[in-house]
Amino acid sequence: MRLYVNIDHVATVRQARRTDEPDPVRAAVLAELGGADGITVHLREDRRHVQDRDVRLLLETARTGINLELAAASEVLALAVEWRPMQATLVPEKREEVTTEGGLALGTPDARRHLGEAVERLRGAGIRTSLFIDPDPDALRASADLGVEAVELHTGEYANTRGAERHEQLGRLRRAAALGHTLGMAVHAGHGLTYENVTLVAAVPEIEELNIGHSIVSRAVLVGLERATREMAEIVRRARA
Repeated sequence: MRLYVNIDHVATVRQARRTDEPDPVRAAVLAELGGADGITVHLREDRRHVQDRDVRLLLETARTGINLELAAASEVLALAVEWRPMQATLVPEKREEVTTEGGLALGTPDARRHLGEAVERLRGAGIRTSLFIDPDPDALRASADLGVEAVELHTGEYANTRGAERHEQLGRLRRAAALGHTLGMAVHAGHGLTYENVTLVAAVPEIEELNIGHSIVSRAVLVGLERATREMAEIVRRARA
């Protein structure tokens, strides 16, 4: 199980004042010292938090892999091809949303063709490709048809429910992870995962990578990013043990 720390929210705090602190690149160093296996960063079309400079410096300085999240319809795609991060995850993106609200729409031929073109451009640059999708069989099969190396299952519905409904969503994630593995794709997961709810998702054997940001950065305000990352990494790895 790999833990990738999303540092977007560090950049969000910086951009609130349009200043130079806190620096998400320095935050990435602390996350790596705390045991992160990689750094995830979402370069949005409107540049609301992470900036081009951040990604360039991360690619030069990070000791672990960089997972660059981006929208297929954005000029960021051309930058990804130029920068060649270890992995690119295609995600849906709306200017009015606070955070990503769900998985990619793969239900129409036009949507699949558009994503397929983006996947081919990334693959041509030697970049490992992943799609952020809802944990649904049709989305998984469509992803496999597009030839991506990995999928990231959207865990938001699991994270936002309780009791029997959460148990139902966990079962949905388990079935999706098993199907993704059967279809030959690496299975990742993320969105809304916290120190309190991550254990059951981390225990799903087919899931090999988690992307967690907001909860770790929130904890870091109180204890520092290195310790916050270490605490999450320990929970995740204990769940797999």
